[in-house]
Amino acid sequence: MEPLISVIVPVYQVEAYLERCIESLLVQTYGNLEIILVDDGSLDRCGEICDTYAGKDRRIQVIHQENAGLSGARNAGIEVARGACLAFVDSDDYVSRDFIRTLYELMEETGCAISQCRFSYVQGEPLRGTKNRDYHIYRGESLMKQLYGPEEEATCFVVAWNKLYKRELFDKIRYPLGRIHEDEATTYLLFHEGKKLAFTERTLYGYYTENAGSITTIFSRKRLQWLTAQEERIRFFQKHGYEELLPAAYRKLCDACITFYLRCTKEVEDHAALQRDLMKSLRKYRTEGGTWIRELPFRTRVGYRLFCVSPSLYKKLLKGMQGSV
Repeated sequence: MEPLISVIVPVYQVEAYLERCIESLLVQTYGNLEIILVDDGSLDRCGEICDTYAGKDRRIQVIHQENAGLSGARNAGIEVARGACLAFVDSDDYVSRDFIRTLYELMEETGCAISQCRFSYVQGEPLRGTKNRDYHIYRGESLMKQLYGPEEEATCFVVAWNKLYKRELFDKIRYPLGRIHEDEATTYLLFHEGKKLAFTERTLYGYYTENAGSITTIFSRKRLQWLTAQEERIRFFQKHGYEELLPAAYRKLCDACITFYLRCTKEVEDHAALQRDLMKSLRKYRTEGGTWIRELPFRTRVGYRLFCVSPSLYKKLLKGMQGSV
């Protein structure tokens, strides 16, 4: 008999989308599932919807808890999960019928502790996956390096929800409570423990967004937790022998400081203080990065220096360069 696989679904204020998500899990071609719906203190009808489905299908288990955020909901599911493997699906998203089976068979075929698929931004339409059987295996430093690739590829690797994990990877790892960007703070730890990952080219996960293909997020001070996650990752790399990734890691930090600074327009609450803090962080990373920053292209280093002197001039030159492309 195939092993039990646990699918953990954090649920919060998504009553318009929740049934679609659950239905996509109930029709999985892999049958030996437990579906753990974690009602994270929803104030809408989500709790009622979860209980109704649990009454119809014995594979569904419901946890009702006070709001603890996405990390708290995922952790609650991990604590009760009985499966040999775990998957996470966000409650406004949906998956292909063979999402679990494909990732499980890929894991079995390759001996990897983590398998993952591609995803697409969707608005409710059926997923248009392919039968492409191509896959890639990433190990060690090569696996960590994928976190610093082109934006879409890096996103595919860092997110929690397009993957299947061996249960034992979570013996000592949990998502950080009270923080956003929890994937950035956790996935690299799972990569280190799992050692290798199999990546199928098939698109099996639909990430729902009202404007498919783009995500816009109102900037706030809480977004600086992304920087905290990157700092933690750098310290981990230094401790565990991933020094070759440090130039890319510091570049990602410095680039983010500039991007965040430019997003702190006058419409953002406390924008002036946020900009001061981001400038201070950029200068700190340039100093701390030292040797690794010097390995970056000359043009990049000059750009950082110019931004520290005059963000307005940097912005004007950047706009001019983009206009000439």
